[in-house]
Amino acid sequence: MSLTNKVKNSLNWLIGGAQGSGVDSAANIFSRACAEGGLQVFGKREYYSNIKGEHSYFTVRISEREIRSHVDEISMLVSFDAETLLRHAGSVVKGGGIVYDSELVDVKIGEVPTLDDAFRDRLVGLLEGEGKPLTVQGILDYASDNDVSLFSIPYFQLLEEFSTKAEDHSLSKLSRMVNVMSLSSSMALLGFPFETLGSAIRYIFRSKPKIAELNVMAANYAYEYARTHHDASGLAFSLTTKKPLPDVILVQGNQSSALGKLTAGCKFQTYYPITPASDDSEFLEANAIVPQAEGKDGSILVLQTEDEIAAITMAIGGALTGARSATATSGPGFSLMTEALGWAGMNEVPIVVSLYQRTGPATGLPTRHEQGDLLFATKAGHGEFPRIVFASGDIEESYYDTIKVFNFAEKFQMPVIHLLDKAIANSITTCKIFDQQRILIDRGLLMENVSDISPDLGHASHYRRFKLIRDNKNKNGNNNSDANYLISPRVLLGTENGIFWNTGDEHTEEGHITEDPEIRTAMMDKRMDKLRIAIEQIRDEDKATLYGIDEPDSLTVISWGSTKGAILDAMDRLIDEGKKIRFVQLRLLNPFPIERVRTLIGDHKQLVDIEMNYSSQLGLLISENIGISMDHLIVKYNGRPISSSEVYNALVRIILREAPRRIILKHGA
Repeated sequence: MSLTNKVKNSLNWLIGGAQGSGVDSAANIFSRACAEGGLQVFGKREYYSNIKGEHSYFTVRISEREIRSHVDEISMLVSFDAETLLRHAGSVVKGGGIVYDSELVDVKIGEVPTLDDAFRDRLVGLLEGEGKPLTVQGILDYASDNDVSLFSIPYFQLLEEFSTKAEDHSLSKLSRMVNVMSLSSSMALLGFPFETLGSAIRYIFRSKPKIAELNVMAANYAYEYARTHHDASGLAFSLTTKKPLPDVILVQGNQSSALGKLTAGCKFQTYYPITPASDDSEFLEANAIVPQAEGKDGSILVLQTEDEIAAITMAIGGALTGARSATATSGPGFSLMTEALGWAGMNEVPIVVSLYQRTGPATGLPTRHEQGDLLFATKAGHGEFPRIVFASGDIEESYYDTIKVFNFAEKFQMPVIHLLDKAIANSITTCKIFDQQRILIDRGLLMENVSDISPDLGHASHYRRFKLIRDNKNKNGNNNSDANYLISPRVLLGTENGIFWNTGDEHTEEGHITEDPEIRTAMMDKRMDKLRIAIEQIRDEDKATLYGIDEPDSLTVISWGSTKGAILDAMDRLIDEGKKIRFVQLRLLNPFPIERVRTLIGDHKQLVDIEMNYSSQLGLLISENIGISMDHLIVKYNGRPISSSEVYNALVRIILREAPRRIILKHGA
């Protein structure tokens, strides 16, 4: 196949190996090189919950046009262990390629200890059905029969030769360099220029210049070997560079929300280590001092606590002092936080909880993806108290949304749960550089000086922090109470003459414990009425967003969170094929934006709910709040993120009227 006939700059590249063997480093180099080369990138990382040894792989999709999700089909498989070949070689498309270690071909399936029994049985059945040997060579033969090009690389022979050339025989023992050599070999076969690859290697290892140069040399050695020893004419894909766009950056998902916290002025974050939320705090720890304008530095205190209960209570304490405060956790940790969350709701404390969802229940699949915590986030806690639940759909959105949730927390004086997930946290993408002109900081009714405390809010020793301020304009309004209330101003804890009390019991305006039935009713009305105020003041575009072709006969997809990218990419394909389809992305999930959702759904008859959980939790919320049921449910709950391939195929079935009401997606290695 000539170079001109190849699919240029549009492919899905996958690298795999044992956990701890450098898979992530290689994928980050590949992503960086393609981004420096002016290409669009979307990558996702998959790994087991052990520390080292189990199978890990990283998929990176490349295009010249905007991409927001991964696909199932593999264009180029890069491997330096047997398991990666056994698990993924069968998914490489016609015209694709496989780069592998030539010493692995005789490894038998039964000799790979990390293969689980269920997968091993499926693989044996496949190879026996095709009459192939139960070895790595068998799965390679199966791929070859499907017109996949095979490229064997003698990694350890090349390492020994390279160590001799570099006059450092200790390099022959650096098996971890195999990851860079395999990556480099694949890029040589794809025709990607080495100069850009070398630049990316130096960037990834920039803190270790000597190691960076050794990796560049080793990569170049493997690059030349692959280029001169293999004929890539049968490979249907190629990669080259183009002029980079000036406003595009490469961002990892575990960085975007953390960067948003720094921009928002978060001064205190607590956490107890838990996957995948820990990456958020660890990034903040590594960037605790941030250069600011005019030669000044901004800072944040990040504290690892003894457990999640301490994490949220310490963050609440920070918020009471006036510092913007947050905690980051995942499902099991959030379970432990719920009592303190209620305390924050009772005392009207502006606290942000970054909830990185993962597969449950219990420990579940600790390093896998799910959207199973929606109902938990909206309902968690005993009794009733106000909270905002807000969900981001992608990496870029999570940056801006993080700033918004701090504004919501302080403006409406309540806990805000920011729903993120493993799919966002463990992805990497190119996106537009974060626009600081879009940033607005709103700290709400915060009184920092005693002179700001007006007489009607109390006196020097008796500040009415929880003053019942009637909203006469909304009397007998939306919440059906006898009186609506406004939000009362708050002071920094320790403000001179701003004395008040905090308690977990019901309280008076000053914060003293009370069991008076009339005060209890008034205080409940005051707290819960803030949800009405939030619904009135949060912008419609932050409640729900509409994409696609908005015509009466359009198929309407409804979803939330990280399914966004897969839906948009699948929708683009369908629109290109002449299909009418629209997508309503829910972002504000509590309080539920009834009127906004009702308006966006309108009179559209065919509604499809897409979610990464078993019970279609958003569909349940819509039914509860609006009384509308979905016509079709597309769900996935095997722990692997949803792909645009899966969404596209499922929607085609619905459009052709060949689908059941509930479609279960199951792809994933």
